[in-house]
Amino acid sequence: MKFLAAVITLMLLPRAATAADVCRDAPNGKALDFWVGDWTVVAVAGGAPQGISHIESVLAGCAIIENWYEPGGDGKSLFSFDARSGLWNQTWVTGDTSRPGGLKNKTQIAAGPDGAVRFQGTIFVRPGVTILDRTTLIPLKDGRVRQTIEVSRDGGTSWSASFDAYYVRKSV
Repeated sequence: MKFLAAVITLMLLPRAATAADVCRDAPNGKALDFWVGDWTVVAVAGGAPQGISHIESVLAGCAIIENWYEPGGDGKSLFSFDARSGLWNQTWVTGDTSRPGGLKNKTQIAAGPDGAVRFQGTIFVRPGVTILDRTTLIPLKDGRVRQTIEVSRDGGTSWSASFDAYYVRKSV
């Protein structure tokens, strides 16, 4: 009888928000939807191949996983939506997290015009030495996505691009 009373009580309680409600319905919850898909990645300058990427939405849209493949090294990014702050976070991991840039954590700092999204974090170089690292993803009108990764060794006064490429959607 106690079990039945507990079940009835639970049925009468207001429905808790699901992950889909929390993430997909949030104002910023779909900010990375433009990036989901299969891509060939080429350098902005000269068009040299950089790698390929498979990007998927998982966990009812609360996370995006990037599977990056390039000759000589693969990587994975987990982008997670924090419903409390309304911002996305990124963790980038390679097969060698001992090297600078082999493991990065970034937080969304801006949503720019035309759907651009920017993340920023720090890269540990050695004890007492870090550099700022930021990534900007820009959806272009022709369906490509431009990803620029920049670093600053002077606390953000100046930035230099360490990666600048177009993600070109693969034909289905």
